[in-house]
Amino acid sequence: MSDTRTSLDIEEYPDWEVQKNRILTLEEWQDKWVTHKIGFHQEQGHQLLKKHLDTFLKGESGLRVFFPLCGKAVEMKWFADRGHSVVGVEISELGIREFFMEQNLSYSEEPIAEIPGTKVFKSSSGNISLYCCSIFDLPRANIGKFDRIWDRGSLVAINPGDRKRYVDVMLSLLREKFQYLLAVLSYDPTKHAGPPFYVPDTEIQKLFGTKCNLHCLEKVDTFEERHKTWGIDYIFEKLYLLTEK
Repeated sequence: MSDTRTSLDIEEYPDWEVQKNRILTLEEWQDKWVTHKIGFHQEQGHQLLKKHLDTFLKGESGLRVFFPLCGKAVEMKWFADRGHSVVGVEISELGIREFFMEQNLSYSEEPIAEIPGTKVFKSSSGNISLYCCSIFDLPRANIGKFDRIWDRGSLVAINPGDRKRYVDVMLSLLREKFQYLLAVLSYDPTKHAGPPFYVPDTEIQKLFGTKCNLHCLEKVDTFEERHKTWGIDYIFEKLYLLTEK
């Protein structure tokens, strides 16, 4: 194991903007689902979320929880099973259908009136609604505001040039006294083009700092054998809790 991976005190890369012009189209993301190139999906759920769940929920009940770029995240069922109302957005209809199938949930689908050509999928229990559309079209659907946002695999997947627009959408969806849990990745961006993209602390502060208090809850080594194919030899995940300023 190299020295770089034994230390959690990885320095931020001054040349992180090397990825700033990288663009993936919505069609390319949809194709990842068709070809099953979804290494970002975690079948057992996110371990840091499990660990910090009490901090995130604060013992409150009946919360509205938003999952941006939700994929088929199993955590959506965790929250629904605890009595919370879950809303997600995902560009891949295949990903949404797989979620309901794999979680053994019956569902209905209906067009989103405000966004022609798109659909919303709703669990029969009524507490999970997944919108199949672009995150940037979502505000037109008037989905209301949320107590919690779980942002994992979302900010890090957004094209770097769209981050400000993305964060504006996220902030517009928050209620007072919100809790926003954000997971980002730290690696050498000169060795991997992304996605997932490298998002440094300075960028998080720039994007959220005017509206949110930022607290890094934990930083963990998440390097796996598959990451070698990215050309990197370490990767860390950081979990931030964002609260109302």
